[in-house]
Amino acid sequence: MKDLDTEIGHIEFLVPEIVIEELKHLSNDETKGKIALETLELIKSFETNSISGQTADDGILNFVKENGGIVATVDKELKNKIKNAGGSVLSMHNDKIVLEN
Repeated sequence: MKDLDTEIGHIEFLVPEIVIEELKHLSNDETKGKIALETLELIKSFETNSISGQTADDGILNFVKENGGIVATVDKELKNKIKNAGGSVLSMHNDKIVLEN
């Protein structure tokens, strides 16, 4: 799944290192640990990049503000912030991949 061909073209997934670190931290959480570990397994073959921010969300938002781009997330609060910053969001809805502007 690291590459995906869609109606809008070819998509390559890139994971910020700060997101990987946050997922590793969450993997020890009683309620979020399982999904964090599953996500780490899913993204282990994805390319990474280095962005800065106090949190993963801050780093992603700063990157979108400076470079634009599409962010894949299911976090509703982050989705709204990305769209307000001029970015787009790739998410899942009813078992379909949805692009939101």
